[in-house]
Amino acid sequence: MIQRIQSVYLLLVALFTGVGPFMAYLWLDTQGGEFYAQNELWISIAFYAAAVLALVTIFLFKNRQNQFVMNRLNMILQLFLLGFFVYRSLNLSGETLVSEKGIGMLIPVFSIVFLVLANRAIKKDEDLVKSVDRLR
Repeated sequence: MIQRIQSVYLLLVALFTGVGPFMAYLWLDTQGGEFYAQNELWISIAFYAAAVLALVTIFLFKNRQNQFVMNRLNMILQLFLLGFFVYRSLNLSGETLVSEKGIGMLIPVFSIVFLVLANRAIKKDEDLVKSVDRLR
């Protein structure tokens, strides 16, 4: 289970989405205060859901098709988060002031990259199993 590379990728996604947004700020507000994910309930719920989904996907190692589908669902959730962050960064108030985006806004991008890598590894495992079944 853990010895497969997709499990490592999924564990990285779980760490990024479960811990990262609460350590790295997402953006600065108009007063210069840092905005973290725990400041808004639905953002923190979305990050926690993505982390739990990644952890559940690790334990679906016996059913590669379900693992593949769960990764796709996690990618869709990450894309929604990324879309919200892009929308929010384009509509930040105080354009006369310098508006600064935080490094936490890149967490969905890194998560999507690792989810794509995990799906590639899952597909490679599935192709390997199908080729072995053909030889029997």
